[in-house]
Amino acid sequence: MSVASTDARSAYADGVRRLLASYRAIPSDATVRLAKPTSNLFRARAKNTAPGLDTSGVTGVISVDPEGRAADVAGMCTYEDLVAATLPYGLSPLVVPQLKTITLGGAVTGLGIESASFRNGLPHESVLEMDILTGTGDVVRASRDECADLFAAFPNSYGTLGYSVRLKIELEPVKPFVALRHLRFHSLTALIAEMDRIVETGGLDGAPVDYLDGVVFSADESYLCVGVQTATPGPVSDYTGQDIYYRSIRHDSAGEGGEKHDRLTIHDYLWRWDTDWFWCSRAFGAQNPHIRRWWPRRYRRSSFYWKLIGYDQRFDIADRIEKHNGRPPRERVVQDVEVPIGRTVEFLDWFLDNVPIEPIWLCPLRLRDDRGWPLYPIRPHHTYVNVGFWSSVPVGPEDGYTNKMIERRVSELDGHKSLYSDAFYSREEFESLYGGETYKTVKKAYDPDSRFLDLYAKAVQRR
Repeated sequence: MSVASTDARSAYADGVRRLLASYRAIPSDATVRLAKPTSNLFRARAKNTAPGLDTSGVTGVISVDPEGRAADVAGMCTYEDLVAATLPYGLSPLVVPQLKTITLGGAVTGLGIESASFRNGLPHESVLEMDILTGTGDVVRASRDECADLFAAFPNSYGTLGYSVRLKIELEPVKPFVALRHLRFHSLTALIAEMDRIVETGGLDGAPVDYLDGVVFSADESYLCVGVQTATPGPVSDYTGQDIYYRSIRHDSAGEGGEKHDRLTIHDYLWRWDTDWFWCSRAFGAQNPHIRRWWPRRYRRSSFYWKLIGYDQRFDIADRIEKHNGRPPRERVVQDVEVPIGRTVEFLDWFLDNVPIEPIWLCPLRLRDDRGWPLYPIRPHHTYVNVGFWSSVPVGPEDGYTNKMIERRVSELDGHKSLYSDAFYSREEFESLYGGETYKTVKKAYDPDSRFLDLYAKAVQRR
């Protein structure tokens, strides 16, 4: 039985009407874009004086079906609000990306990942159907049976084929707590080998594993973080206060696989990375104990750090500080890449030798769908490792020097790079990696007048 209030459905219907009215109000020669106050994209965006789409009425959970383990969700609903609606029923989305303000629609049209991805794939793979506002101004229903070409091409299209207005997604049962084992490794080869065994068997020491990710601090200090759901009550840790989650992972161990134990509520586990934006809050001083003591808890979250980043980008604060201190400006290197697990050690060794960024996040994934997804064509039935690194390095001899090196190395290792941040591919290389003719065909069918940006223009070209 679906649980929804009449008010929620009525509010959603009104929101769709406002959305369509705002689409019709945009001049025909202007690019259609969202008018939303937040973003989790790191790439440069064009200044656009035309009004944007009014998404203010498509931000909530429409209904939850506890028996059918499904939810109807408006496209601009954040995962923070989605999880708050499902956890009371003992349910969760199959994959919950790490940051609270990521929207469900954003994770589906882009790419999301988390520690359940080794068993549940990527967020778009749990979508049963979605209503999409296309470039013609129509809202069409897309699923495996309706508008199947749009349904398949939508993931990784980043709003260039349309915007999801409503999505029906699968949910899975979850228990109240997550028991964690942080396994330390002194070699990357040993860590990746153990990761591979867990993915292939679905367990560790004969017991099923629910969550799996890892952190590399250096070539000789890395960790696998293994999570198992449990209903057994007991003490839990709190990393929303003075303690910092990623620091809690570290411990001394003489042998490979030495471990440290921890417990979190399922809620706090899902948002364990948000409080300090993984480890990026250190750039703002939020990990300094003298500052943290006075930093309001409500501002210890990724959305607030995003506002600080926005101020920096607007006023070039970081570059001005570097210049004042007699140092050159820095190149932003904020990326997530997928590398086949058999090439991951090779990539990590190269990265640690060439890019001065640490820590590094690791998250294994396997697609659930046998057919794959044309705009992000990683292979079904193969394990990949998402490698995330988010910082800056001294500028090189040309624009994007380090990012270009990373792109080349990822391609050499048969990997793929997410498109939420800076990209430097030529159009020819880009099309060979991200859908090519399939994208063009679907674009022509659902956005014949190019009301939305082309994917290459949006992801690569400076505007």
